[in-house]
Amino acid sequence: MSAVKRLLPLLDRVLIQRAEALTKTKGGIVIPEKAQSKVLEGTVVAVGPGARNAQTGEHVPLAVKVGEKVLLPEYGGTKVELGDSKEYHLFREADILAKIE
Repeated sequence: MSAVKRLLPLLDRVLIQRAEALTKTKGGIVIPEKAQSKVLEGTVVAVGPGARNAQTGEHVPLAVKVGEKVLLPEYGGTKVELGDSKEYHLFREADILAKIE
């Protein structure tokens, strides 16, 4: 069982794997880390059950699903490192800017 499958976000939180930063141009020039722009796209890896409705106490379903590509803010989210040496970020659903189709 992978580490990602053991991590279940709570309430309206979404676990996202950011897309890899471009490290080489089409012409073959290597871009140094400091010059690389921050990648604002990611793939949804896991989602929580949704925030609770204050009146009824029921979960409000999230607008994103596992596998969808999303647009992320430049800053924010909580960095999570799991056992598979990949870096993930935990965002609230409200922090996700858009879905990418």
